[in-house]
This record gives sequence, C-alpha cells and structure tokens, in this order.
Amino acid sequence: MNANLLGKRSFDVGASLSDETLDDELKALDSDAPLDPEYVNSRLLRPPFVTIDGVDNVRDLGSKKSSTAGYMTKPNFIFRGSEISAITDAGRDRLVQLGVTKIYDLRSDPEIAKWGTASPEMKGLEIIRTPLFKSEDYSPEVMAKRYELYASGELEAFKVLYAQILDSGNAKEAFGEIFRHVRDRPNEGLFFHCTAGRDRTGVLAAIILSLAGVSDDAIERDYALTRIGRERARPKVMARLAREPFFAANSEAAHRMFSSKRETMREFLKLLRDQYGGAEGYLKEFVQLTNDDIATIRRNLLVPVPQS
Repeated sequence: MNANLLGKRSFDVGASLSDETLDDELKALDSDAPLDPEYVNSRLLRPPFVTIDGVDNVRDLGSKKSSTAGYMTKPNFIFRGSEISAITDAGRDRLVQLGVTKIYDLRSDPEIAKWGTASPEMKGLEIIRTPLFKSEDYSPEVMAKRYELYASGELEAFKVLYAQILDSGNAKEAFGEIFRHVRDRPNEGLFFHCTAGRDRTGVLAAIILSLAGVSDDAIERDYALTRIGRERARPKVMARLAREPFFAANSEAAHRMFSSKRETMREFLKLLRDQYGGAEGYLKEFVQLTNDDIATIRRNLLVPVPQS
C-alpha cells in the first residue's frame, strides 16, 4: 500500500484501530516521503492521538493492554508530544481539561535558545525543566556527529543515539523527576516532550510502557505513530534543518529525519533488556528508584480493563 494512497481510506473517526489494521497501516509508512494531507488530518483525529492546538504529535499512553491480567495503562494520565512553544489558549485549556497539571521539558538550554522555542507560562500548568543532555553536549562537533547518525537511518546508529539518552549525564535527575510524579501524584496528569517528540520522548515512553507490562509490539506501534504525528510540522522542520550545514546540501538526509520505524524501537527494547536489565533494572541502577518505588509506580500506571 503506497503512503500517498492512505488518504483514500475511510476511518471511523474517534475509534481505535485493531492491531492488525494498525500493523498494515504502519508498513505503508516506511517511506520518508511526505504523506497525503487528507490521510494525516483524519488519522490525527483517532486514538491514541490527542488534539492539542499548537502542539504536534500528542498521544495518550493510556488504554494499552498490560501483561498484568485484566489491567491496562491508565487513560488521560500520561501524554507525550513535541515542544509546546506555539500552544494556543485552546491547547492549554484542553490540557487542563484532560487533567494535566505538569509539563516536563526534556530539552536543554542551547537547543531552546537556538530555535527560539521557549515554553510559555500558562495558568494552571506548571512547566518543569528536566533536560536530559548537558549544555556541553550541544557543541558544533557533537551536534554534527549526532545529525550524521540520525540522518543515516541505520539501526546501529539509532542504538548508539538511544544509548546516549539512557547514559546522559542528567538522566537520573530528569527521569527521576517524572517517575516520582507517577509515584506520588497518580491523580495529576502529566505531559512530557522534547523537540520533535520522537527520540528522547520515545525512549522515555518506552521505559514507562515497558514497566507497565505493555508488549514490545504495542510499544513499537506507539513509537512508529510519530511518523504521522510529525507530518504537519514537516515544512517547519525542513526549514530549520536547511540552516544546518550538514543538511543544507542534502535534502534526502533531511527527509530521513522523519523516519520512525518499528524496527528502531524493537532494537532499542532489546538494548534496554540486554545491557540495562530492562526498564526495571535501568530505573533501579541509573535512576536509583527502589523496589517499593517501582511497585508503586507500576501500580499507579495501571487500571482495570473496562468490562464490555
């Protein structure tokens, strides 16, 4: 199925897709070429996407089946997305309506300053800076290497990049802040984001979902949906990348920055298990959460599956 033909499909707007239908859909999105706008607009109206005016790539991490029999991840509790510098009053109101009280920003100061994307102050929402990388991680040399790895599209490159996120100097503080929210404030929703909502956000989402007992397949699907969630931002992202020397003369590499393939997340989950002891092992060793912390967090992430 060609990605450009996806716009011809009809959807029951507001309903979730079956796993099989979603798998077929995601296979058609392997190309990095622009997607049909009609398809994108209709697809963004369906779960797990959530419409927050002025913010791209927002999804609810709830309603995913857990390996704990009869339970699923809690809806309207944890949301992931892209940066919020252009959020409107309507977008703010919607986050508040959904029960979000805190927004965790995984970006670093040099990144925000470079693109002029500081988060606005918003009544009823507390913005908490939780940068994963230190400022020195944004030197021209480091960024050039990072861009080269991302633009390659190679699985091994993403394994290196995502290991850098897990090993980053601020991971203990940044991830710890967010997981302590889940531990201590189970009735207060949270939203976390980086710039695009793919890499740092995707790694954190995978750790959360894995800890909750969500299957690898479901975590991979969630990651791959960023391919759709970022599409409306393509013109803005391409304009930004054109200012980077690495991408200025290589538009093909720039388009590869929109890749969000299931196999990338599959390899990350294998890396997380093999080298870090899985989500639980990572949180114990690197974030220094206790067994009791993890038990409480896991309990707060889950709710019973509604009886039909």
